[in-house]
Order: sequence, then C-alpha cells, then structure tokens
Amino acid sequence: MVTRGSSVASRATGGSPEDAARTARNRGYEVPVDGRSPAAPTTPRRQGWRGRLHTTLDLIRANPTGRIALRIFIGILGAVVVTVGIALIPLPGPGWLLVIAGLGVWAVEFHWARRLLAFTRRHVNAWTRWVTSRSLPVRFVLGLVGLLFVSVVVWLSLKYSLGIDVVARVLHYLATH
Repeated sequence: MVTRGSSVASRATGGSPEDAARTARNRGYEVPVDGRSPAAPTTPRRQGWRGRLHTTLDLIRANPTGRIALRIFIGILGAVVVTVGIALIPLPGPGWLLVIAGLGVWAVEFHWARRLLAFTRRHVNAWTRWVTSRSLPVRFVLGLVGLLFVSVVVWLSLKYSLGIDVVARVLHYLATH
C-alpha cells in the first residue's frame, strides 16, 4: 500500500522515498532519519564553551550564505594571524606560536589546514619525545644551541631593524670601564 507522502516523494523524484531523501540531502535540506529529528544528536554533545561554539558554527553552516560568509571570515582571520606570526618569527616574540594558531583558525573550515596542523603536531610531539628521551647533558647542549640561536636572532633584529648594535655597545662599555 502506497501512502500519500511516499507517492508524492516518488512523483517528485521519480523514484523511492530513499531517492527523495537523498535528493533533499544533496540540496542541503535536513532529512529525518528513523523518525528522529535530524538535529537530534547521535553522539553526546560537548559541554561548555566548546559545545556552544560547535553549535553556533553548525547553525551558521546550515545556511548556504552563512557557510560562504563563515569560510571568508575564517580565511581572512587566519591569514591575518599567520601574517602577524610570520612577521614576528625573526623578532623576539611568539612568531611560530602565532603561525600555528593561525593554522588552527584555518583548520576550523579548511581540510588542508587540518592535515597540515596534524602534521605539525605529530612532528612537534616526536621532537619533544626525542629530546626528553636524551640524557641531561644532551638536553643542556640542545638548550644552549636554542638560546644561542634566539640570541643571534634578537641581535640581528635589533641591529637591522632599529640600528642598535648591542655587541658593539657591550664591547665599547667593557673597553671603557
């Protein structure tokens, strides 16, 4: 026996109710499954600010215009954060941290950014595990190399950005006192 709803769906799509549901999903409409509301969560939702953020982003993405506007906003915001981070890499400050944070912003909407962020996390975690598995003298030497690198970057940044040659001033001070 064919019900009215299934015959309307069959006539509209030229097929079964499953075809109608598939067509509706492809057009961006939410379709109830097994008598449940499509908005009913199948997995437990996160609590707190993350849950509210995910719900808000899902509501924005439900509208095609909102989806495009969100992608544009996330793209611009991520580009600004990454650009500031790249500018701060040679200067003292959290340059690499901002670049990774900008990548995290992009990862909200872009799959390539999620993959790149996962790649970065894997390699940072591998580096951290490698360093912590070394002996104390090796970690001390690695720390000194890192400190020397940061010192050279700060010195070059001050010398070529602000025209302050710290090494020349220190040598002049030592020679005169």
